[in-house]
Amino acid sequence: MAKQANTLFLEDWLRSNGGGGSGGGSIGNTGNAASPSSARAIIQAWAELRDCLQHQSFQPHHLQTLKTLLNSQASLHVADPQAKLLISILSSPDFCPPRESHPMFLRLLYVWVRKSFRPNPALVDSAVEVVCGIVVSARLDSDWGRLVFSEGVLVLGAFSAVPAASDASKVLCLESICRLLEQCGALMRLSEGVIASVLAGIGYALSCPVNVHYDKFVSFSLGVWGSEDGPESSIPNGLMILHLIEWVISGYINSHSFEKIRVFSQIALENSEEKYVPYALSMAAGGVLRASNRLASRGAGLEILRLRISAEDKMEYLASGLISRMGDPGNCLDYPMDRLLLQCLALSFARSGSLSSRAPFLICLVSALMSEIFPLRRLYAKILDSSLSSSARIRHNEVREHVESVLFKEGGAVTGIFCNIYASADEQNKALVENLFWRYCCDLYLSHRQVVLVLQGRDNNLLGDLEKIAESAFLMVVMYALAVTKQKLTPKHSKETQMGVSVQILIAFSCLEYFRHMRLAEYLDTVRAVLPSVQENESACVSFVESIPSYADLTVGQGSEYCWSTDDVQTARILFYLRVIPTCIERLLSPVFRKSVAPAMFLYMGHPNVKVARAAHSLFAAFVSSGIDSFEDQRASLKEQLVFYYMQRSLEAFPAITPFEGLASGVAAIVRHLPAGSPAIFYCIHSIAEKANKLCSVEFIQDGHMSMKWQGESEPCKNLLELLLRLLSLVDIQVLPDLMKLLAQLIVQLPKDGQNMVLNDLYAQLSQVGVISPRFLHQRENQQVGLLKPRDFKMLRAETRTREVDQSLKYRHRFFNR
Repeated sequence: MAKQANTLFLEDWLRSNGGGGSGGGSIGNTGNAASPSSARAIIQAWAELRDCLQHQSFQPHHLQTLKTLLNSQASLHVADPQAKLLISILSSPDFCPPRESHPMFLRLLYVWVRKSFRPNPALVDSAVEVVCGIVVSARLDSDWGRLVFSEGVLVLGAFSAVPAASDASKVLCLESICRLLEQCGALMRLSEGVIASVLAGIGYALSCPVNVHYDKFVSFSLGVWGSEDGPESSIPNGLMILHLIEWVISGYINSHSFEKIRVFSQIALENSEEKYVPYALSMAAGGVLRASNRLASRGAGLEILRLRISAEDKMEYLASGLISRMGDPGNCLDYPMDRLLLQCLALSFARSGSLSSRAPFLICLVSALMSEIFPLRRLYAKILDSSLSSSARIRHNEVREHVESVLFKEGGAVTGIFCNIYASADEQNKALVENLFWRYCCDLYLSHRQVVLVLQGRDNNLLGDLEKIAESAFLMVVMYALAVTKQKLTPKHSKETQMGVSVQILIAFSCLEYFRHMRLAEYLDTVRAVLPSVQENESACVSFVESIPSYADLTVGQGSEYCWSTDDVQTARILFYLRVIPTCIERLLSPVFRKSVAPAMFLYMGHPNVKVARAAHSLFAAFVSSGIDSFEDQRASLKEQLVFYYMQRSLEAFPAITPFEGLASGVAAIVRHLPAGSPAIFYCIHSIAEKANKLCSVEFIQDGHMSMKWQGESEPCKNLLELLLRLLSLVDIQVLPDLMKLLAQLIVQLPKDGQNMVLNDLYAQLSQVGVISPRFLHQRENQQVGLLKPRDFKMLRAETRTREVDQSLKYRHRFFNR
């Protein structure tokens, strides 16, 4: 934001802060698309104006001369001699410049009075008389008349604030401005581009040390909006009001005009007059707070403190009235002016810098965030209610305009001030806001799933803009959740409260996981803060796990064409659960795992996304590897039961869907953590061997030369054989003979080169862990390449069995440390 000391042209500063662009309908603004004039052109223009005065004749080309000067307004300096030339042309009794040139003359005089350090007092008084004469005699019902109105208010306001002007000239300026506003305020509605100039003129007038018509200027700036003959009530106009009042109050504070501060507070804030528009009042109060906060470092006097209190009281009054019309907190407002007031209150809070914690502020901010800044629920409802209508383009325009609006872009600032006020709120209001947020997250998840199914492939542009809003809403939730952890996960709150908050945050994050597209430090800090509360408590873990959608909810959607594996919003949520549950698996009871986790886990093992399928396998491995709870027999029984379906589910989709890394982790967990000699382990290795046999047979039939394909790193047959080889070092002695027999049967079916490759891998692996004696290796190395003989495995089994009992633990330890 520009500071007041650097605000040369107030109207341009207001326009830039209001987000209103360059301000079409005004002349000479710094955002003009015309390129600046060269120094030579400027010199020539002044020479032509001197010729105009000398010859007492204003020719058509002199209009272009004025435009040449205005094109360089930002760099143009109008000295007293040039100002005298302009005044002489305007006041000449021998000729009269055309009416369309008057706004340009007024603008050049405005540049002079704003840029001149010490203008000549007599020249200023003379200019005031000339300008007042032009404004009073102008016909204001035409295009150039509207420009005379806005430029007249602007330049007269600037003259009234110049120290060089006499008191009589200042009074004349203020009276002329007041007369213009009373007679021609409706012109602001006809030409929105002049609003910034008129407000700037009023700002200059309010800065005038002469107190004439002060209350009328304040009343006009706060009461002209929204009426039939007044300018439009809108956020850009409201922001200009906010920064206008900021500029005025900053000037009072810098100049120690405490009497002006008292008068302004009494007129604008303490007297609740019906003629003041609430949305303008909210912005004016925000401007007061912004100015006082920005200058707080210079010392807060009693008048400034009173002013702040009055501004906050006014905002609380407006917020309380809005909440009473809202009904339940968080409800959408129907009346457009109420919605606008809510939006403006949120922006006013955000731009004020800091606020005291008051309950109406908190409720208004949370309502604005959910229903106005990130209004996804309202947009979703409109789309789902009329998804087949021909008005899709209109809805898309509405969404696009919101994404590009000032309100949406200020979402981060509004979230910041909301979190600050939340931190100081009482427990009752904190709980109220928390419930609103958690419900909001669940609503977004359910609605966005439906919207994606409706719009995907039909209107991807609309869907993309909706997801931009949703991604920002996710960031808002993350920032708020982090604030909640800092307030609730503290020793002053009970364990039950901490557990409840932690579970709700995790559930909310699961609902919005689809919108997380970047690595956020705040997100990670929040997850790290809440996980211990879930990991350390059985009931919290159960509450979180039981929030997983049921199998029916996962697989049954709207329409006959619904397919769970293409529902990306749902998949992202389940992926969140698949990643979080292993961290608290030790606290999860077997019945809960069977009922809530196992159905989703086995379903998503068949998901075509490798990342999702691998996470499901990792969760299975974590459960099989988990410690034994108080129901030892029940947990062990469930593990063995799940193995049979796990192997069936995994191998039927291998290699098309099931990732080998996921399968390997699950199998390793099975053979390591199930009881020795478990039927589930026998079933596991037999299933793998059977699948490997089928794959190898198919590959050999299709290619006939195994060695050419064996070099690939991702060949399914090779992967399964390598897995079986590694299991030799993992299985117990009861399972080992069966595994070796299955391996022998598989290897015998391979072609010669494939057999030798597998045997080399086998002998190398077993020699590394010391299972095979040097004598056996020497015999094998001297053997000619050929088919594997049964006696080879008899010798291998004999040597293995003599060493297995006393060295198995040592071998396994060395194998896993490799």
